[in-house]
Amino acid sequence: MSNKPFKFKQFEINQDKCAMKIGTDSVLLGAWVSIQQNPFSILDIGAGTGIVALMLAQRSHAELIDAIEIDDDAYEQCVNNFEQSPWGDRLFCYHASLDEFVEEIEDQYDLIISNPPFYSEDFKSENQQRDLARFNDALPFNHLIESVSKLLSENGIFSVIVPFKEEASFIKIATTFHLFPNRILQVKGNPSSEIKRSLIAFSFSESVIKKETLIIETRRHEYTEDYINLTKDFYLKMS
Repeated sequence: MSNKPFKFKQFEINQDKCAMKIGTDSVLLGAWVSIQQNPFSILDIGAGTGIVALMLAQRSHAELIDAIEIDDDAYEQCVNNFEQSPWGDRLFCYHASLDEFVEEIEDQYDLIISNPPFYSEDFKSENQQRDLARFNDALPFNHLIESVSKLLSENGIFSVIVPFKEEASFIKIATTFHLFPNRILQVKGNPSSEIKRSLIAFSFSESVIKKETLIIETRRHEYTEDYINLTKDFYLKMS
């Protein structure tokens, strides 16, 4: 994976210090999250490069966009990416664990987003920093959801991306904290592949779940119209 800056239409991401480089997951989440409720405040938990927060800065009029990042290098990179963006005055990154943040912050957020680490397999690589970014023992789902339940405003929305195989268990944990799924997008790489990811939007209100499927490619590097429409405001080569 290249360490070169990743150029989007309205901003640029430096990622040479981050263990987890920019991937489809974060772009999908940043593009899919609903901003119909015009959030005043947004929180990105586990910001990494800051890409999802930056996408929300581009898409929304939110006056306060906070991010949390525990890894030293990723935190520095996130701050740098925020400062270099057109929306630096609306973006702020905290160098803290989620526990520390929950204890210190009394504010609640209208929109919380997270692309959490979710590799729960037993193996670990030689790269401890990458492992921290990828393995959910660094941020267990129940800990994430409990924290969100404290930080989310009464009418707020929490949007997350998880492996499809974790969808049911994630929803089950969320309901114990009175967070209910309202929208689900299940993502497939191509028409014949299995569902790989689930994007889920939660709130404190139960509703009929709006469930959709997104296919990314018809064949290698031939993107579907749905994927192009979702990401074209960001990717340089999407029309």
